[in-house]
Amino acid sequence: MSSFRDFRAVMLAFAAFGTAAGAASNATRPTALTQYNQWRRQIKQALFIDDHLPALAPKSFGTFSPADGVVAERVTFGTSYGMRVPAIVYLPSKRIGRMPGLVIVNGHSGDKTSWYAFYSGILYARAGAVVVTYDPIGEDERNSDRKSETNTHDTVVPGQQVPARMGGQMVTDIIQAVSYLSGRADVDPKRIGVAAYSMGSFHAAIAGALDNRIHALVLSGGGNIDGPGDYWDLSPKVMCQSGPSKALDFLPDRGAILYALNQLRGPTFIINGTKDLVIVSVHAEEPFFERLKARTEAISGKSEGIFETYWIPGAGHRPNFVTRPAALWLQRQLSFPNWTEAKIQSMDEVHISEWSAKTGAHIVEKFHTELSEGGVRALTTDVPNVPREKLQAVPIDEWQKDKDNFIWEAWVTRARAASQ
Repeated sequence: MSSFRDFRAVMLAFAAFGTAAGAASNATRPTALTQYNQWRRQIKQALFIDDHLPALAPKSFGTFSPADGVVAERVTFGTSYGMRVPAIVYLPSKRIGRMPGLVIVNGHSGDKTSWYAFYSGILYARAGAVVVTYDPIGEDERNSDRKSETNTHDTVVPGQQVPARMGGQMVTDIIQAVSYLSGRADVDPKRIGVAAYSMGSFHAAIAGALDNRIHALVLSGGGNIDGPGDYWDLSPKVMCQSGPSKALDFLPDRGAILYALNQLRGPTFIINGTKDLVIVSVHAEEPFFERLKARTEAISGKSEGIFETYWIPGAGHRPNFVTRPAALWLQRQLSFPNWTEAKIQSMDEVHISEWSAKTGAHIVEKFHTELSEGGVRALTTDVPNVPREKLQAVPIDEWQKDKDNFIWEAWVTRARAASQ
């Protein structure tokens, strides 16, 4: 059995080398772009992502002020399988022409009520951005009991295609959030970024490979896209990680190809902790990323703009896009109208465990440690806690009437029907 795996690994390595070398030699020829387009088509097909995504048909359910200088809008928009995405959108009270947009993508157990989601919304709205936070399938308003931290989307559903479809759903939700921002009159469609954490970093890396409208991509607690039989393929979370990952095993060098596609799109920033026990291993230390960068360059023929890595000493698994290094990087890419690099450098930081104790903000218990989310040193502009009930997008009566267009169980029924 091991000899078969060794033989398969060697053959995959030869295939990757041949594809990379061929793409590099043609990097300046039209056929190179043809290859990139073919990879995009194949990725969409493997994850059952339609070329023509559903109309957004956005609905608004009013506004509120979660913090001084910030307005939050309660909205929903359409996504695949006839489902709808509940979202809270943050923006500055005083508009400044067309502003940059930012999509926050959650990790496991996360949704728009998570501390880092509303913290990011308020922080970057004060910077002058329009920020979309939303519920992934199975959490909060996309949960039949409107509960959070359920990991419902990890529930294994029979059917060979269903895990790939779940991954495709999560990627599509990101793309639809980008479409929502692009369609707003107050957003500059050329200044849209995505910041993603953990599980979300995997889906966001795929979304970035498929959607050239994403100008800047931040991946935290992840970015370690690898090959068959490695980290993402071996994840016990079949529906949202290993299943979709294995669906992309047809790519000769999955990580390098995804990052070559992202390189065409725009800049990427991978920000991890040196003691992130969730992803740091032989598959995610700096030498791993250096090798990945070299293989990506072999495909694209260019070393510029592949991705940047930043390591936070002693940090564990965290949503690092609220920190100073990530804010500085985003400022250079998106030009927040209310900030400058000098202002970011002068801003105070807050220890998130202390902030949580002071404000009463909830952090998932297993992540409420110094090594993990509790240890984040976040930029602060006196971000308050936002009660969970305020972060519900749809009035309960209307949600009950439209429930089947939100919840995981309805998604399962529709995804399995589409698999027939």
